[in-house]
Amino acid sequence: MNTANRFYITTPIYYVNDVPHIGHAYTTVAADVLARYWRLRGRDVFFLTGLDEHGQKVQQAAAKAGIDPQAHCDKLAPQFQALWKRLNISNDAFIRTTDPAHHSIVQRYLQELYYKQLIYKDDYTGWYCTFDERFWTEKDVAGGLCPDCKRPVEKLSEHNYFFKMGQYQDRLIEHIKQHPNFIRPESRRNEVLGFLTTQKLGDLSISRPKSRLSWGIELPFDKDYVTYVWFDALVNYVSALEYLVQPPAREKFWPANVHLVGKDILTTHAVYWSTMLMALNLPLPETIFAHGWWTVDGEKMSKSRGNVVDPNKMVDEFGADAFRYFLLREVPFGQDGDFVLGAMITRVNSDLANGLGNLLSRTLTLIERTQEGHVPAPGKIRAAERDLIQATLALLNDVLPNHLETQEFNRALEAIWQVVQTANQYVDKTAPWTLAKNESDADQLRTVLYHMAETLRCLSLATYSFMPASAQTISHQLGLSIDFNSPILEHRVEWGSLAPGTTIHKGTSLFPRIESKPQGAKTVSDTPTPPQPTTATPALTAVPPSPMPSASSPVPQASSAAQITIDEFMKIQLKTAKVLTAERVPKSGKLLKLQVSLGEGTEPRQIVAGIGKKYEPEALIGKTIIIVANLKPAKLMGIESQGMVLAAGDSEVRGLATILEEVDPGTKVK
Repeated sequence: MNTANRFYITTPIYYVNDVPHIGHAYTTVAADVLARYWRLRGRDVFFLTGLDEHGQKVQQAAAKAGIDPQAHCDKLAPQFQALWKRLNISNDAFIRTTDPAHHSIVQRYLQELYYKQLIYKDDYTGWYCTFDERFWTEKDVAGGLCPDCKRPVEKLSEHNYFFKMGQYQDRLIEHIKQHPNFIRPESRRNEVLGFLTTQKLGDLSISRPKSRLSWGIELPFDKDYVTYVWFDALVNYVSALEYLVQPPAREKFWPANVHLVGKDILTTHAVYWSTMLMALNLPLPETIFAHGWWTVDGEKMSKSRGNVVDPNKMVDEFGADAFRYFLLREVPFGQDGDFVLGAMITRVNSDLANGLGNLLSRTLTLIERTQEGHVPAPGKIRAAERDLIQATLALLNDVLPNHLETQEFNRALEAIWQVVQTANQYVDKTAPWTLAKNESDADQLRTVLYHMAETLRCLSLATYSFMPASAQTISHQLGLSIDFNSPILEHRVEWGSLAPGTTIHKGTSLFPRIESKPQGAKTVSDTPTPPQPTTATPALTAVPPSPMPSASSPVPQASSAAQITIDEFMKIQLKTAKVLTAERVPKSGKLLKLQVSLGEGTEPRQIVAGIGKKYEPEALIGKTIIIVANLKPAKLMGIESQGMVLAAGDSEVRGLATILEEVDPGTKVK
């Protein structure tokens, strides 16, 4: 059938005994991004997630708690559903393998395979891992431990039913070779092919005797057995289409476009599930994408270490959108990632607050101040506007689809933030705060402000799949009512949809900065350097420790400065700093109060600088400047200044000392 107008995306169904952690959130957020993106593209999307509620671990946990297994599952399931709501997950259905309808469908498929003589009964002796609920052969087990979870195994001998999985080995190898995108990324595809081409694929035990395990779906052809939890769980991808969609839509949505899974369950999906589908004469999914694992500060997550990342706490501290952004921006999808709290804070402050949030704030502030809160009509465009338009439309129409359709989430976000950076650079170059001072520049000012606002409209479309709440906030603050549930990316995006005259609704900061307080860090006042003026020439001339010089008291020239030794010079700490905020000091024509960042793990510094006649505060935000970092704090007009900005000029400031290349805040200047 024609599958061009639909998209079926699944997560694994998570084991109900687990507490939701970063791994669960990672897979589900990734699936949500794809679901939202394809809805914007006009596809009929079905997004499925849910819970695996059968098996020995559930039975044991329920017995320990003294309650029925079903009651145990009913108690734990809401924690997943609540988290998905907090993370803005737009799943269309939530399946539970304890659903009666799922039970009957699993039994129907078991009976079908039994009639086809693809299931048989035999004796089996092997090493059994209760935690993984699977048997291992003698060669798999080393030192009496499960090769996967490293827990002790026990030797069991019992009668069981087996699915003739081995007879599909050659057919599966051929399918993988003929469909390069069937298993992704390529490294995982190579792993599965290597396994299948070098080892004989055995048959799969698909039952457990009720005498050992009663919590499961009963075999329809033998009441003394329940089915193996993986046979039960994998069928969910098809069973959901038979009873969780109105009307039943297996023919419409199957095969799945993408199964997203963790790399630890790739074999069960690529081998077990694929051969089960072959035996049932059902098409195989288009793509099984196995992503990597998360560690925490370089260590494996575990309850015993107490380092399991709780997504609920991340949402509490950073917000859902910031957490979603970090998960998919930090690591290429498919590779392992390391969760470092400091990296999360840096992403929020640098990319979100200083990047996108700053662009929205400065745009709306200028429209509010200079256009009475209405989006102006643009005038004649120049090369700067054409470059911005080209970059923005290329992102939406070409770059973003290329990356999202191949699950390259981090590259998609990199491309979005390149446009964010381009837009902020456009603002810096056109300097609308300067244009606002001259009536003759009014037409150019309106043009600049319109293009800033229209870029933000386009960025709301680009970011919606990743950060839906923030995209809607941008839209609202621009005065728009964008229906993100409509297929607004079905056709190529055109420039100019933002109507001039639209009334903006400036609100609170899109992404508030996160202030981190490192332990044991020295304060500025710990250094014995005498106070210095806040602005100096790049030559670091000796300036008397006096209040900020005025236009009538020029800064001395380098030629009049007393010579110093290299040892004296080496006491001065010059560092790069990124301007976070800037505002004028009341009752002063030249002083600006800056908050600057010296990098990850440091508190922002406050510096008072006499550069207000040369620069508007908005023009400085996001710039990387050079400061003297080890000055003892001094007060200027009653405001504490914790450093000195380097600038060129005599009686008047002519320019700030900056760095040509992009460097991290806090980098030492030599």
